[in-house]
Amino acid sequence: MHAQCKRHRLFKVLLGTVCAFSCVTSYAFLDKATTLQSDVADVSGINPHPVHLKLPQANPLSAVAQLGKSLFFDPMLSGSGRQSCASCHSPAYGYNPPNALTVQPGGVDLHKVGYRPPLSLGYLYRQPPFSIGPDPADNDVAPDLNAIAASARGNPRASKQAGMVPAAPAMVAQGGLFWDGRADSLQRQAYLPLLNPVEMGNTSIDDVANKLVHSRYRQTFALLFGPGILNDPQQLVSEAMFAIGRFQIEDTSFHPFTSKYDAWLQGLAPLTPAEMRGLRLFNDPKKGNCAGCHLSQPGRDGLPPLFTDAQYEALGVPRNTTLAFNRDPHYYDLGICGPFRKDLARQTQYCGMFLTPTLRNVDKRAVFFHNGVYHSLTQVLDFYNLRSVTPAKIYPHDASGKLDLYNDIPAAYQSNVDTTDAPLDRHVGDPPPLTARDIQDIITFLHTLDDGYLRE
Repeated sequence: MHAQCKRHRLFKVLLGTVCAFSCVTSYAFLDKATTLQSDVADVSGINPHPVHLKLPQANPLSAVAQLGKSLFFDPMLSGSGRQSCASCHSPAYGYNPPNALTVQPGGVDLHKVGYRPPLSLGYLYRQPPFSIGPDPADNDVAPDLNAIAASARGNPRASKQAGMVPAAPAMVAQGGLFWDGRADSLQRQAYLPLLNPVEMGNTSIDDVANKLVHSRYRQTFALLFGPGILNDPQQLVSEAMFAIGRFQIEDTSFHPFTSKYDAWLQGLAPLTPAEMRGLRLFNDPKKGNCAGCHLSQPGRDGLPPLFTDAQYEALGVPRNTTLAFNRDPHYYDLGICGPFRKDLARQTQYCGMFLTPTLRNVDKRAVFFHNGVYHSLTQVLDFYNLRSVTPAKIYPHDASGKLDLYNDIPAAYQSNVDTTDAPLDRHVGDPPPLTARDIQDIITFLHTLDDGYLRE
């Protein structure tokens, strides 16, 4: 999300208000601003303010979802015949890639590689479609028409000053799937890799349809969608991708909410002292400030947190020089405004912004950020901790010896980089907000977001 929104948002989180994609909700668990910081049990580790979570029910899959499940794990949909959806989205790894490769192999011979690390398919069942509009967290703020006009002209930061209540809702990018939000549904998200030459590598929709017509699913498609579906390649493939989307929605393995943190929220499990310290640092707006984007608290409706605000951010992570396409010094991956989505190329105020992913099952990933530049959570937290105070530890120097700050974003768009939200709001020479122990405690807390926790 835009930098100017989050500090105001986190202030509201600590007062008892969070946004859940399309609305602002409050809940009794955070009626006191100090709850997460000082009112949490230190001795027992049990949440003194347990909440009732509204969890998805595990029901039998519909016939369409059962078809989608079979298709999800079947490599015959790929051009190589050796790659399924599960090849890059393994259920054993929280629907993340099952390896430590920066980008995954693909194509008709599996010798090509993708441009970005695949995101997890977990916890997408509540993801809204992509949109650009007022930040839901600022819906209760009276607008300033001049500020809105300035924002519309391409300066989204003109609507408010850092640390102040905004004069107008900021226009933020939110929702959508993939790093750049170019898919608006799980059906569309399943569809796009089919024809990507560096992913599943099919040559055409007709090619995919022909595989389905001659597959073991032929009779199932005819029964579910009518026999005419087999003579309509476009509709046949569309229904196949719809089935995969239904599988992801109906099967609770994609959103089980069985982490230790979920148990702690309900008062059913204690956190260790290190986990408690990590939780406080995660929520502390002057320390980790992770909850500014990775919302950590349930809403009044009882829905558990997804650990994302589903919005977009330009963080300025360093260029990954190991990626083949980055050997071209003129190539830049600018997220929302290109190169893969084309519709917002002129909305340059969003260049360099990428989707904020969920942190659930995050330590089941081995690659982080849109360009896969980091391969450990320690490296990720070091980036947040040091980027603003000792940037020489994050970025290289160019041939003239000058620090190449934000070196994966063209100079024309570097003003989009977040320098407003803690811990990215500090200056060179300031002390880092986190100690080595703080970082380890946050990582210890992140482990509590892994699904599959078994209560003693």
